[in-house]
Amino acid sequence: MKANQRILDRLKYLNLELPSVTLPGGTYVSVNVRNNIAYVAIQFPILENSFFYQGVLGDEISTQDGILAMQMCALNVLSQIKDKVGFDSIEGLNHIDVYYRSSEQWDDSPIVADGASELFLNVLEEKGKHTRAIFGVQNLPRNFCVGLTATFTTKSINKYEDKIL
Repeated sequence: MKANQRILDRLKYLNLELPSVTLPGGTYVSVNVRNNIAYVAIQFPILENSFFYQGVLGDEISTQDGILAMQMCALNVLSQIKDKVGFDSIEGLNHIDVYYRSSEQWDDSPIVADGASELFLNVLEEKGKHTRAIFGVQNLPRNFCVGLTATFTTKSINKYEDKIL
C-alpha cells in the first residue's frame, strides 16, 4: 500500500480530517524543499480561514484547549505536506518546533506539545518519530496561543530538490 493511502486510512481510522491548506501570512512560502529536507513554515490553529485558540495558555486558554490547538497545527502541517510534497515522497518527520504563549504560572508546555507529537506518531506511525524543541514566546501572530514548524526528510526525487513550494 502506498504511503499516501496508508496515511489517509490512518486519518480516517483516527476520525481526523486534513483541513484545507492555509496560505502564508506574509512574503514567504509554506513549504521549502532543499536537499531532501522539507521545511514547513509555522502553522497556527486555523481551520477553513477561521482563527481558533486565540489568547494566553493558563489564562483564557486551558491546557486541554492548548492540546487541541496544537493538534490543529499538526493537521495543518500534514495538509501542507500532502499538498506541496505528497505523502508518498516522505521518508519521515525529523523535528518540530513548538511555540506557545502563556501566563507566568502556567507550566504545561510539554503536555501541549504532546498534542502534536502524539498526532504525528498516531498518523505517520514509525515515520512520525521526531525530536522537538519548545519555546515560550511573548507574542504570536493574530494572538494565537500556539504555533508549530516541522521538517521532514523526503525521498530523493529530483522533482522536489531545491524547490520552493
